[in-house]
Amino acid sequence: MQKQLGINQIPFVNLKSQHASLKSELLAEIGEVIDEGNFILGEQVAEFERQFAQLCGVRYAIGVNSGTDALIFALKVIGIRSGDEVITVPNSFVASASCIRVLGARPVFVDVGDDYNIDPSQISSVITPKTKAILPVHLTGRPCDMEPILTLAQEKGIAVVEDAAQAVLAEYQGQPVGSFGTVGCFSLHPLKNLNACGDGGVLVTDNPELHDKLKIMRNIGLRSRDDCVLWSHNSRLDTLQAAILLVKLRYLQEWTQRRRENARYYQTQLAGIPQIQMPSERDREKCVYHTFVIQAKRRDELRQFLSDRGIGTAIHYPVPIHLSTAGKELGYAEGSFPVAEMQSHQILSLPIYPELTVAQLEGVCHNIKLFYQYV
Repeated sequence: MQKQLGINQIPFVNLKSQHASLKSELLAEIGEVIDEGNFILGEQVAEFERQFAQLCGVRYAIGVNSGTDALIFALKVIGIRSGDEVITVPNSFVASASCIRVLGARPVFVDVGDDYNIDPSQISSVITPKTKAILPVHLTGRPCDMEPILTLAQEKGIAVVEDAAQAVLAEYQGQPVGSFGTVGCFSLHPLKNLNACGDGGVLVTDNPELHDKLKIMRNIGLRSRDDCVLWSHNSRLDTLQAAILLVKLRYLQEWTQRRRENARYYQTQLAGIPQIQMPSERDREKCVYHTFVIQAKRRDELRQFLSDRGIGTAIHYPVPIHLSTAGKELGYAEGSFPVAEMQSHQILSLPIYPELTVAQLEGVCHNIKLFYQYV
């Protein structure tokens, strides 16, 4: 049983608070699915896909059972196979690389910039005849600099698959992320901005042929009940999860605005502390702050100081993928990606969820200032 939070404690995530206000709506939709008894690819899945595609400004969305499967299917549907290379970043969640490796292809990493996203200026130097795709990750809910990426990809005849797992509703030059590449991939994990009550994922595309193939791929290769037209596996988005997501879609714009307001509060209140570097937002970007990641001197001491005062934080992510146990077989070494590695020792994610109160935000800021003796 989860320990009851004290009145002065501020958890890093608080799904209980989100679901408390939605419980009656969620139970009503779940009850309707139970009454209908159509638990696999029910009408709620198709309706969620329709609304999600509209949200992303694309023609099609395909619900699957996880963001990881979304990435795997996206690479598979564009033809990535054993021996190919896919360019991505080493500072993301491991799924961004594992989706490449499980297809027998090789993740080729590029270092990142101050925004934690892929540095477009470094991509061309790692392109080889084996390069078949670029997989930019819109990390923390901040859009990548897509224009130079797309220009280079077009010049080289390389596909772009967007890992937008953390970035639903983020925009680059007024256009939703996920809509730039051949395929965009989103996670609906319980901790994401648009979150299921369990695993879930969704792909988006404007390509009708890819859309039709992806729908077959997510359903064990079945074109119909009695005709399997390709080898695949089961990765359907559950009808129950789609019903839950349809409820949450009603609130996503409001939740996103709250996250952005919370980010601005941090940026205002923590300004002027030289030991902290905070995320900024360029004119061409709309960030959705899946995480609010600062870079902090004496990061581990600060994290412990906050923890001792009941304030939860997280590190996204403490070990770059190329230095993980699995990643070592790729042949990179410490020092291969100095920016990503430096950031991994300083990054700290602060609570950012929409349900935070002003008093809680003030408590986080006050204690950070106290640690650095700015109170």
